[in-house]
Amino acid sequence: MKIYRLLLFSSTMLFFLHGKAQRIERAEPLNWWTGMNTPLQVMFHGQNIGGAEVKIDGEGMEITGVHTADSPNYLFVDLDVKEPGDYTFEFKLGKKTFTYPYNISVRREGSRFRESFSSKDFVYLVMPDRFANGDPSNDGTDDTVEKPDRSNYHGRHGGDIQGIIDHLDYIASLGATALWSTPLMLDNDSRGSYHGYGTADYYMIDPRFGTNELYREMVAEAHRHGIKMIMDVVTNHCGISHWWMDDLPFADWINRFPDYTGTSHAMSLPMSNNASQYDTDRFYRGWFVPSMPDMNLTNPYVLQYFRQWAVWWIEQMDIDGLRVDTYPYNDKYAMAEWVRSVLDEYPNISIVGESWHPFTPQVAYWIGGQLNYDGFDSHLPMGMDFPLMNAINKVLSGEEDQSTGATAIYDLVAQDFIYRDPNRLMIFLENHDTDHLADIADGNPEKVKIGMTLMATMRGMPQMWTGTELMFRSLDRSVGHGAARIDFPGGWPGDGRNLFTEADRTDEEQSVFDYVSRLFNWRKGKEVIHTGRTVQFYDRDGSYIFFRCNDYEAVMVVVNISDRPKIVEWDKYGEIVGGVASGYDIVSDESVSTATGYEVRPYGTAVIEFALK
Repeated sequence: MKIYRLLLFSSTMLFFLHGKAQRIERAEPLNWWTGMNTPLQVMFHGQNIGGAEVKIDGEGMEITGVHTADSPNYLFVDLDVKEPGDYTFEFKLGKKTFTYPYNISVRREGSRFRESFSSKDFVYLVMPDRFANGDPSNDGTDDTVEKPDRSNYHGRHGGDIQGIIDHLDYIASLGATALWSTPLMLDNDSRGSYHGYGTADYYMIDPRFGTNELYREMVAEAHRHGIKMIMDVVTNHCGISHWWMDDLPFADWINRFPDYTGTSHAMSLPMSNNASQYDTDRFYRGWFVPSMPDMNLTNPYVLQYFRQWAVWWIEQMDIDGLRVDTYPYNDKYAMAEWVRSVLDEYPNISIVGESWHPFTPQVAYWIGGQLNYDGFDSHLPMGMDFPLMNAINKVLSGEEDQSTGATAIYDLVAQDFIYRDPNRLMIFLENHDTDHLADIADGNPEKVKIGMTLMATMRGMPQMWTGTELMFRSLDRSVGHGAARIDFPGGWPGDGRNLFTEADRTDEEQSVFDYVSRLFNWRKGKEVIHTGRTVQFYDRDGSYIFFRCNDYEAVMVVVNISDRPKIVEWDKYGEIVGGVASGYDIVSDESVSTATGYEVRPYGTAVIEFALK
């Protein structure tokens, strides 16, 4: 068992035979299970093992294929898994023989049909390095390059998995039912590694965040708090410091040009029927940045590697769903196969792809089941509603004049007919790649509350970035992401304030926190918000009014984005609440009579519940 645990959680193992150096340095995936639909192909890496004969000691697993690579230091072994057990791979290279242990476990009962995230959930987004430092002893490690420096906007600050575990009570108190953490796998770039998007080992948690064991503990503890875990994964690129960059299995394992070539970032290209082959190659095969080599998913071994890698993390760590970074930059047909493969293993799992498009038809193109002009089907369960973010932020920032009201939001929601199901959207107003909502609202807490009211009541699954509930703002908007990704005050020993507790918050911070917590805890039990239809009403007076309805209940949402009071006259809304005498406003905590007009103060909100039957 000691050998097995070392294999499972370190991703490297040294074996010795009669004093000779090790032959097998890595085997990925690290272990597997019975009863899986995903074919198992173990990638072995070791000096000159490409010429070795390989067999298995044991009756419950059979080798069905052995494949060499361009590099002599790899073997890809196809396996038919029949029975659980501890197996031994035996390699023979000339007169030398060496072995490698491999474990097959029994698949956990019910794993295949796990419940995933959906429109009934509220997602809290955490960047671990900037959230809380629960274990200062791992801030810098001997086997990683970058050391912590909290004075550097773009450096590592020391937040970690233990810090998340320590504050799950706080996250749950906000009404969050799902947690999206930016990547936690090893990123060993010499600078700027804190974000985790330049993977250096796909089977190893970055030791500055913790260990594989601690990650699994975090997932289990989140589940005990009623919080689902969304894993952020990157298939489009690895990091320049990934171990295989010194010895690629195949020449086309990554995409390369004669000279360094970056992607064009032409986000309109993947769904265009007018794109040149030149532009297509540049977009798909160019590197995201010089430190992130572009993976070639059209190589079947690369695609298989990432298919079983995703399944391994879901099964091993018991996670509830995936968020895929830079989704459209991947070869779209290979990624459609990748998604289909994961869904074949977990039919109910949600996968949301980051598709940073400004227009509704472009976002819709990437959601599975859409009737696209070219017949393409991504199979992707959910998309990200960047167009809605842009429309609401346009209103909250004051870019849209009060005299025209919130027509940018109305016009955007009017395009929902393009989606097969608009509830299959993650909705948000900011994330780790944008300004904070309080920046967009110019520090106005009432506008932040308006934004959160819309997120809590509109169709789709809301996502909020850390600190919105406490009016977080960028330290310096001129220097980009690093200064926006601020440390959570109180997450580090010695911080002057601890905003995880009420005692250290200002009145303004506490007011926004209480509002967000009240709204999203209310949302948890509201089926009409999770799945109800949307009916919106057109106004040009600085307000936006819509209903979420089903056969039994209606929720009226009023946001007044002006410096004048809004009087709700009930005759206009008779098609929804005609004949209903009263409702209840969860914002003002008072009964609302439909016999007289209802006033919503300037920059105020109302969320009014009506029983229809």
